[in-house]
Amino acid sequence: MNFIIIIVVVILVIFIIGTLIHMYNNLVGLRNLVKNSYSQIDVQLKRRNDLIPNLVETVKGYAGHEKGVLEEVTKARTGVMNAQGVKETSEADNQLTGALKTLFAVAENYPDLKANSNFQQLQNELTETEDKISYSRQFYNDAVLKYNNACQQFPSSLMARLFGFKVDEFFEAPAAEREVPEVKF
Repeated sequence: MNFIIIIVVVILVIFIIGTLIHMYNNLVGLRNLVKNSYSQIDVQLKRRNDLIPNLVETVKGYAGHEKGVLEEVTKARTGVMNAQGVKETSEADNQLTGALKTLFAVAENYPDLKANSNFQQLQNELTETEDKISYSRQFYNDAVLKYNNACQQFPSSLMARLFGFKVDEFFEAPAAEREVPEVKF
């Protein structure tokens, strides 16, 4: 009888240790997924930042007197490149997106610029990159959700607290973009 109790206790201990190892490894894997998905956003932001000087130079040739808009784009680009952390990167990225919208609005006033194949190619590449950034943000937020759930749900929350796993921030849209646009006819 004692032999059966010892075997049951050993099996129970092995099961508990295995479960703890699995929870820890799951938390590590999810944390690494969050880091990887954030770096994917970073890759796309770098791609966009690399395209912007070419776009600005192309626009300069046609709309040189729109200096303020060009400076705003350049300043916003620098802000993205120097941003640290999710929140700061998100805010800088939103400023750059707004500056690029203004730049494209200015371009509408220059038919020769809009017809320029170099400008069109840069605009298309920038649009594709914006789509990739959007997908990367979505993937990042999905990874953060899984990771945060693992950090906050029982029993893995005990393991997370024990080993110092902390919840991560989501990539959020600015308040202005969450507002419902007013449509008038």
